[in-house]
Amino acid sequence: MDHGYRALSRRDVLAAAGTTAVGVLAGCSGASGGDGADGDGDGDATPAAQQLPAPVKGDPGAAVTLAVFEDYACPHCADYNVEGFPELDAEYIAPGEIRYEHRDLPIPVADPGSFQAANAARAVQDRHGDEAFWTYAAAVFERSGEIPSEAPDLFATIADEQGHDGEAIRAAAVDRVYGGTIQADRDEAVELGVEATPAFVLNGEVVASGYGSGTVDEVSAALDEALSETG
Repeated sequence: MDHGYRALSRRDVLAAAGTTAVGVLAGCSGASGGDGADGDGDGDATPAAQQLPAPVKGDPGAAVTLAVFEDYACPHCADYNVEGFPELDAEYIAPGEIRYEHRDLPIPVADPGSFQAANAARAVQDRHGDEAFWTYAAAVFERSGEIPSEAPDLFATIADEQGHDGEAIRAAAVDRVYGGTIQADRDEAVELGVEATPAFVLNGEVVASGYGSGTVDEVSAALDEALSETG
């Protein structure tokens, strides 16, 4: 089955599972919105041809948008979600200072696991809304190291643990139901010049790539400047 994925150019993918050093930063090398409606029912999935909006946290109408491009199998993305995201969440997202978006960028670090993980998380978003997506995505990142060997069963297990239909989520992962949505994110990453995951894009401009001890400070400084300009 042709899911619409295309290979990323050598210019945009330096090494499928390599690392890029930028000072103390490290990232999985590669590149390739709107509000997600909240919901709590197990509704019908969006037709495959229809793209889903980016999952959103924070204030959907904020003047400052931080979009983060990630591969669920990337260890640096996992580290960011476990160690760095909580700080940005407490300072900017939970208080409603910014709009925060997830964007899919399966390089892939794991093939087909990276693509399957993105599809599984989008299936949760489609069926249960953004809040459920963020909870599910966090759990996948926490078990990121299991993706190469345990996908797609891992995605069903996590879904079941969270009260979703695990078999439906597994099927969406295997069939890559949301391939068009994921490819659109990958295409945008290429256009932006993203070179590594996680990549932090502030109001359409890449402000940091990779994750290390100084990443949150770097992103926070960029956010403070952008917020000061909005008055």
